[in-house]
Amino acid sequence: MNFKNIEENFPTDKIYLNNASVSIMPTSSINNMKDFLLTYDKIGPDSTESEQFIKELWIKTRKTVSELIKCKSDEIVLTQSTTDGINIVANGLKFETDSNVVIRGKDHEHHANYFPWLRLAKKIDLQNLQIDQNGSFSITNLHKLVNEKTKLVALSHGLYNTGQILPVEEIGEFLKSKNIPYFLDTAQTVGCMGDFDFPKTNCDFMAFNGSKWLCGPMGTGVFYCKRNSSDLLEPIGIGGESAIQHDNELVFMNSPEKFQAGFRNYVGLVGMESSIRYLLDIGLVNIRNHIIKLSNVFRDEISKIPGVTIFGPDDESCRTSIVSFEIKDLKPEYVVKRLEEKEIIIAKREILQKKVLRISPHLFNSELQIMKTVEELKKM
Repeated sequence: MNFKNIEENFPTDKIYLNNASVSIMPTSSINNMKDFLLTYDKIGPDSTESEQFIKELWIKTRKTVSELIKCKSDEIVLTQSTTDGINIVANGLKFETDSNVVIRGKDHEHHANYFPWLRLAKKIDLQNLQIDQNGSFSITNLHKLVNEKTKLVALSHGLYNTGQILPVEEIGEFLKSKNIPYFLDTAQTVGCMGDFDFPKTNCDFMAFNGSKWLCGPMGTGVFYCKRNSSDLLEPIGIGGESAIQHDNELVFMNSPEKFQAGFRNYVGLVGMESSIRYLLDIGLVNIRNHIIKLSNVFRDEISKIPGVTIFGPDDESCRTSIVSFEIKDLKPEYVVKRLEEKEIIIAKREILQKKVLRISPHLFNSELQIMKTVEELKKM
């Protein structure tokens, strides 16, 4: 795949295969961030001119993000992380003491999409969907767990440890028919799923960050709040940017402003927007096809190594480019360290209590890099 300016925009000497954690930023985005800071200083950060400058940034960023996930611009709340968005929902929904929230897999879930719901278990019932070896579950079991007391179903779209993609559209149709709010952690799918129409999931809320598959800077994130669902949430913070005083009472502004108390990481938004635009210009389908091809090559090649076990679904349509695996008698910490000495970056993760190795190739990785990584694994 001939991606535009790929070597120029990602000039690293390392083989970086940990994009499901934090990705590399294109230099074009870094340069745009630098240009923003220089201009912002030049016009005066707290000036009439800067107000318009920032307003245009808000508009541009929301427009680009809405193009990415195919929603309305005013449904985009700009945050600093996926965790921010999850906590807006977990701490903003109104729960009666006899209500319940349905989650998946408990300890199999990423902490960011488990701990906020686990904390709620002190006052509500936390219902857990039993999972198979890849982290998926039976839709029938979901139907059984959901009842008139269910206030929310909270799931990850793509799993950080096995790469499994959950059938979020089918689930969304069911929950819509029951009028039950639906939250999705899409940190592992936005930017690497191809041209996916996220509103078709029928989710009310969704959170993802800018620093994984979107190749943006750390400290940037997005909380999607469906226009008709914003009244379900009480903002967990308040400030001059999110509320006004009327007749000695505080009144929240409309969404998205009501969820954005305080200033934002403006230079970070520049970087995130620039990176998203770069990915959109390349084509999300092109990116998906490229990274799945690399994932499949890696799976095929490491399966030839004695003692290797690969986790996650075999069907490529059911997974992201994440490949998790173990090598018998080799501790993941040892493998990660040895590879890093060879300037190859992969990750150690966990599937329940099992420690595993994980690679997650992105658009700037190549088949040559994949083969070199496999060769180094063969030497261990």
